[in-house]
Amino acid sequence: MLIDDADITVQGGHGGAGIVSFGKKMGSGPDGGNGGKGGNVYFLGVNDITLLTQFTHQTAFEGGLGRPGGRNRKSGKDGEDLIIMLPVGTTVIDNETKEILFEIKDVNQKELICKGGKGGRGNYEFRSPRRTTPEFAQPGLSGEKKNLKLILKLIADFGLIGLPNAGKSSLLNELTNAKAQVANYPFTTLTPNLGVFKGKVIADIPGLIEGASGGRGLGVSFLKHIEKVGVLLHCISSETTNPLADYKTIREELKNYNKELLNKSEIILITKSDLTDTKNVEKIAKKLKNKAKPGTVWYLAKKIHPVSIHDWDSIVKLKNLLLK
Repeated sequence: MLIDDADITVQGGHGGAGIVSFGKKMGSGPDGGNGGKGGNVYFLGVNDITLLTQFTHQTAFEGGLGRPGGRNRKSGKDGEDLIIMLPVGTTVIDNETKEILFEIKDVNQKELICKGGKGGRGNYEFRSPRRTTPEFAQPGLSGEKKNLKLILKLIADFGLIGLPNAGKSSLLNELTNAKAQVANYPFTTLTPNLGVFKGKVIADIPGLIEGASGGRGLGVSFLKHIEKVGVLLHCISSETTNPLADYKTIREELKNYNKELLNKSEIILITKSDLTDTKNVEKIAKKLKNKAKPGTVWYLAKKIHPVSIHDWDSIVKLKNLLLK
């Protein structure tokens, strides 16, 4: 199961304490060393969309602890930095302020999220002509702490969208080596699936329903993934009794969630074309074309293609179209 959001707490390591120490020889002055700095916490971008699953079992992370100072003015060792890997496409939000801190856009992108605490000063640092034998030192300081929300938005070249049971997962399996679960009932797909065709990433976005933008069904958790998709492959089943209503339902949800989604390039696929005759497919395509109105939810793609996983010619034509 793909985990695409998580709430975690991150904290820099605690600084080590300075110590109180005096030389072993009679009359020796203070020689207590400083504590080491606590380790920083970093996020590192990697190309693995499954990484948010690591937060299902652990949600609190802390950098390494700074070590205490030593005798003879020896400083304690700094705490080890902690590097947490995040999938590319992850947005990092401060849960307290709701501010977007940054987005992991590239592999190997490294972001400092929490600084480690400073080490405390040993008593050697507090010596002076008037205070020759200071008998105190500083404790280390706590590292920065943040409560964060991590939201993953899939980055894909193509996104398969449409009502539940429109044939999206079957099409993904046919176009790529993905092994998405398929069945003849709605909501078989409960998490986004990805496949790769000739270097192009195709995402199967689980079926949307009316009211998804308001949280109905699996709603917003899926709509967010469409924001990062390059081209929409809008699937409408040839079995539908009202293709215009099916199309409008999805487009309205895109508009309600983010109007900018209406401007994405779109190809309409009339799926399961083997289950009906050619005249019915042509009738569906004609209805959709006649309704086209630029600047509205009816601003239809110029390309409308019938396709069936049981019609190899239609699959080949679709593959050629995607390569263009």
